[in-house]
Amino acid sequence: MSGTRPRLLFVLNDAPFFITHRLPLALAARDAGFEVHVAAPFEAEPVSIMESENLVHHGIPLRRGARAIAGELALIRAIWRVVRRVKPDLMHAVTMKPVVYGGLVARLARVPAVVHAVTGLGYVFLIEGTAARAQRRFVMGLYKFALGHRNAHAVFQNPDDLQLFLDSRLVDPKIVTMIKGCGVDTAAFAVTPEPAGDPVVMFPARILGDKGVHEFVEAARALKPKYPSARFVLVGRTDPDNPTDVGEAGIRAWEGEGIVEWWGFATDMAGALAKAQVVCMPSYREGLPRVLIEAAACGRPIVTADVPGCREIVRDGENGLLVPVRDGAATARAVERLLADPALRKRMGARGREIVEAEFSVGDFVVKSLAAYAAVLPRARWAEAAPA
Repeated sequence: MSGTRPRLLFVLNDAPFFITHRLPLALAARDAGFEVHVAAPFEAEPVSIMESENLVHHGIPLRRGARAIAGELALIRAIWRVVRRVKPDLMHAVTMKPVVYGGLVARLARVPAVVHAVTGLGYVFLIEGTAARAQRRFVMGLYKFALGHRNAHAVFQNPDDLQLFLDSRLVDPKIVTMIKGCGVDTAAFAVTPEPAGDPVVMFPARILGDKGVHEFVEAARALKPKYPSARFVLVGRTDPDNPTDVGEAGIRAWEGEGIVEWWGFATDMAGALAKAQVVCMPSYREGLPRVLIEAAACGRPIVTADVPGCREIVRDGENGLLVPVRDGAATARAVERLLADPALRKRMGARGREIVEAEFSVGDFVVKSLAAYAAVLPRARWAEAAPA
């Protein structure tokens, strides 16, 4: 393709997620010489941001929680059509369905190079039972086929997920890289003093059971009698596509009891975090949650579960407290320890900022991601027709 810009196609499950987690990488790839395309479900605001940066959006009918065969086949066909139209030199698939279905299409359509981002294993790896085990075996078979592309690289965010894939022989160890999360802009997420007034304990995530919202509410219910002025705040949206979604009615019921406040989705996450004394997200399993990196960058102590992804950010006793998974009582004890000790909150917040600056900058994420691109597509190809 001498004389033309190489084409990079992102395939993702969510357009806002692309803006918050992958836009800096896309812009760096564009500036390095790529023509950048993004396949994700249409949402007006994030698509307008893409277009303003000269990125080309392609709508696909992806619903994260959907399992109907007809819908899944329609999604595969849509990705196939995008690939045939764009003819990418490199595909970057992010999250489970894009990796599995995008990887399938990439092999069948002979896309020259693929980078897979395994950003967490999701609901199917949390549920138990005979049917769940059969479903996991099926999904793992799809992963193995997708990751078997002859010129692929696989990026993992935490060692537990990587080890599971290696132990299950789903991926060749020679093609894997560990990149711990997507990083944050440490200038945008700056340390701010604790706000005056009633203490705020914040749950900053989609309102899902798998994110630990029930344990958060259990902790709030236990602590409210002792700390009546404390405010327990949910900052996030519902997600009807997820089987563990609480739904607006459930949230409103908690509000009606006086247990929590729901602030909805925050477009300014740095501003939201600045209003908190403590951040609490006792999730059941993560890839590597960006919001906890953001909280640490803002100098906020964190309570989270001792599970893959979360424990890569929170070092117990240093920048936060780790609690057993699915344990609301332990979550309450950890939150209370921080509510009762402002000096501890300050010390942990400062340590969290140090950890982010050393390990989780967005610049480091971009450099390592571009290196993964170079592993499958030589850098010499990127700049053949790059803008002067």
